[in-house]
Amino acid sequence: MAKTVSTVLGGALLLTSIATAAQAGGLERGGYNWDLLFSEERFASEAGVIYVMPDRRIKNARDTDPTDGMGANGAGGGATSVDETEDYAIPRFGAKVGLTPEFDCLASYSQPWGVHTKPGSGWVGANENIETKVESHDYGLTCSYKFDVGKGFVRAIGGVSYQEVEGFKERLVLGQVLQTPYAAAGFDGTGVLDLEGDGYGWRIGASYEIPEIALRASLIYNAEVDLGQVNGTVDVTEVPAAFANPKLPFAGRVIDVYGTATMPQSVEFKLQSGFAPNWLAYGSVKWVDWSVLDVIAFCPTSSKGAVACGPSSPARVTSLDLMFRDGWTVTAGVGHKFNDQWSGSVQVSWDRGTSTGLTTQTDTWLLSSGVAWSPNKNVELRVGGAVGILTSGSFGPTECVGNQPCGTKVRYDFDDDFVSALSISGKVKF
Repeated sequence: MAKTVSTVLGGALLLTSIATAAQAGGLERGGYNWDLLFSEERFASEAGVIYVMPDRRIKNARDTDPTDGMGANGAGGGATSVDETEDYAIPRFGAKVGLTPEFDCLASYSQPWGVHTKPGSGWVGANENIETKVESHDYGLTCSYKFDVGKGFVRAIGGVSYQEVEGFKERLVLGQVLQTPYAAAGFDGTGVLDLEGDGYGWRIGASYEIPEIALRASLIYNAEVDLGQVNGTVDVTEVPAAFANPKLPFAGRVIDVYGTATMPQSVEFKLQSGFAPNWLAYGSVKWVDWSVLDVIAFCPTSSKGAVACGPSSPARVTSLDLMFRDGWTVTAGVGHKFNDQWSGSVQVSWDRGTSTGLTTQTDTWLLSSGVAWSPNKNVELRVGGAVGILTSGSFGPTECVGNQPCGTKVRYDFDDDFVSALSISGKVKF
């Protein structure tokens, strides 16, 4: 049965990748995927791209802090309804080599974390967000060793990764600038936080496999990635120095800042089995420790050593207020091989939203489907798509660490919104 469902497995893995990318709780983008390591061939190489089209729309926005924004309820200008999300593409690549019949290694590149929101500068919540973008790069090496046990075998899994994370956030720092002659001179009152960091992570896991019936149960733990000191700059040159005050002492300047951040640990259990000729059932449960990202404070580099940089630090210049809760994702699917060249899969998945009131990342339901085509035994091409619902919610004041309020600059709502995704990938094996 293992040979008859190999292409079915390929389609199933494609749908799992689409689901991860399209649901994207917390800062998840492509997530982690080490499934190529289980390929039966001595050598297997895979590359693909997923294109996600979320359609999240903000509604009923109210500026609750007009001292730095557009004015309450849009007075002074500003839209109260705006599209928040941008389409995005996620590439991935992996190459697996069987060094011996028992020992396999996988080298991989992925973009596990990321986010891109861009409501723009023309809405009443511009003092909360104009554009936020985070990108990541993960370079991994994962190996496994197989031990025969009765009808099947146990595989011990371990690996390491090097990750780079970078991004920026732009918002309206002082809206009053727009009502002064400085606006005619080109000042728009905005500020930009740029940041970057890197770190190392590791993973460990195990699987039990019976190839004859395509049975595989795997459990993999991915450790957190400590980015250590995250360095960056705060650019407030769009606010004239004449507006400097105790709350905005760096107006008209660019200053170096630093903070600390850790990317979350995760655990994923996967189960698959053939249940009839040319049929495969599969499912997974994943937990991600998104609550490790709450309030990431940034302080002037010049203050390092004098005071600790944290959410309540008197030296804090700005912060990324996230206050995520842990994420859970559940998937279930079935695949069928139609003939020697074609197979198809369908999958449903649910992702528990990570938002506690400071993002629009609520629960997501997704239906995915795809096909795999193998013109010969060495090549496999996969195409898939997904449609889903981003559930409704609201943004507003939320208690952050240190009992301080976050989300006090704007309130808004959002309804159930649509998300779709497309994916294409290819695999060469021999």
